Amino acid sequence: MRTITPKQDQIKQDWILIDAEGQTLGRLSTKIAGLLRGKHKPYFTPHLDTGDFVVVINADKVKLTGNKELQKTYKRYSGYPGGLREISFERMKQDKPEEIIIHAVKGMLPKNTLGKKLLLKMKVYCGPEHPHQAQKPAPLA
Repeated sequence: MRTITPKQDQIKQDWILIDAEGQTLGRLSTKIAGLLRGKHKPYFTPHLDTGDFVVVINADKVKLTGNKELQKTYKRYSGYPGGLREISFERMKQDKPEEIIIHAVKGMLPKNTLGKKLLLKMKVYCGPEHPHQAQKPAPLA
């Protein structure tokens, strides 16, 4: 049997709208990562971009389980001595709530150029409004 690889014109990319209000961060992120990669499609190919565009609204209303809201920290390191920066989840939720979802989904995508391309197909917004009405995103069931 031969393996069939879809051509670029055979790949259909839809727009999907996800409301993050009241959803758990990890479960939401895995669903988004699967949609971005295209794992829900019958012609999924690991090395091709077969996924959909994802619009996430109400990113500031995402929740964590247990005591993670108090204990979770985000770290980044500049590469210089004393260059480690830590920011708590509460502070991140106040300042940049979109970055919480972006950071979680980025860790679930491939660490190569395909992963960077897939991450650009995700649009995250704090409130219920988004500028992608013309694409008619379908709400996720």
